[in-house]
Amino acid sequence: MESFRSVEGKLLRRGVTTGSCAAAAAKAAVWMLLYQRDILQVKITTPKGVELALQTEQIQYSPISARCGIRKDAGDDPDVTHGLLICAEAKKTKEGFSLLGGKGVGRVTKPGLDQPPGEAAINSVPRKMIEKEVQQVCRDANYEGGIEIEISVPGGEEAAKRTFNPRLGITGGISIIGTIGIVEPMSHQAIVDTIRLEISQLRETGARRVLLTPGNYAEKYVQDELALSLKENVSCSNYIGEAMDFAVEKGFKKILLVGHIGKLIKLSIGMTNTHSSVGDGRMEALAACALEAGADIDTLKSILHCVTTDAALGILQRVSLVEETMEIVKRRVEDTLLRRLPCDVQMGCICFTKTEGLSGTLFMTKHAEELLCEWRK
Repeated sequence: MESFRSVEGKLLRRGVTTGSCAAAAAKAAVWMLLYQRDILQVKITTPKGVELALQTEQIQYSPISARCGIRKDAGDDPDVTHGLLICAEAKKTKEGFSLLGGKGVGRVTKPGLDQPPGEAAINSVPRKMIEKEVQQVCRDANYEGGIEIEISVPGGEEAAKRTFNPRLGITGGISIIGTIGIVEPMSHQAIVDTIRLEISQLRETGARRVLLTPGNYAEKYVQDELALSLKENVSCSNYIGEAMDFAVEKGFKKILLVGHIGKLIKLSIGMTNTHSSVGDGRMEALAACALEAGADIDTLKSILHCVTTDAALGILQRVSLVEETMEIVKRRVEDTLLRRLPCDVQMGCICFTKTEGLSGTLFMTKHAEELLCEWRK
């Protein structure tokens, strides 16, 4: 498939989802089973109405079963499933349609995901795509019996270790996913969808509070320095605002955010998506707070020339302005967070640093200490 989109002035190639690959492989396998002939290319229509023509690989068929694979092509989007062979095996049954997950396809073990615990991690949209394409082939061939499809992914179990699946409670392989059938290059939607799933999953366990951490640094700080369990933790990456929205949507009334100053300083200027592609402004935000705290022009210039916030904190430490500056950062961060939330949600924020010579925690907002004590119980 040669389709492109413009991203930041560059033309990047679109790809196909694992769901589209599975649907195409299933269609081709059923076609070979019913017609007993090779099929080298198979066409499917995505949920958005885009027609894809995909090449089959590893063709095998007999009067009782047929199998083939479609190579996953993620286009120019970084994706650990790129290059994997998404395989389908078709068998005749007495009646109906059944879909199974074979080797390399994950198994759901926790509630709150697209599929219930015990089911193969083949999401609802790919399931519909697969059934639709299979039924079309059966109608065209005037076949009135049943069909069983098994989807498998050689190498899927190993690839899944580099995805969010282990964290979500999906074991043994990758997920067969995709809502539009096409992979949009450089899209962060998959991460946002995963955050939503984790929050939903946490709610399904009966949790009434959620701990948000923007990354590995924060998780380590939560465990090592704050002595908290990660049982109710959701890693929100750069998507702090979206994570808060999802938590409210799911009915959480208590939210504790723990993050490094390098991420959370952006909240002080109203940025709730801290990804660098959205904007930076870390040093400018810190300099503005330092100015309000009484920093002189030379200190401000030094901050603006820093590459990291930890380095900038070192400068503030030398002029004894860390505490005053952090008080202003705290106020601004809290204002940003509270504007995003309804009044009945209790929100706390803990900000820390790795700067040598400074105690780890830089500030806690109004409700943070109360929430921290509750978590420790």
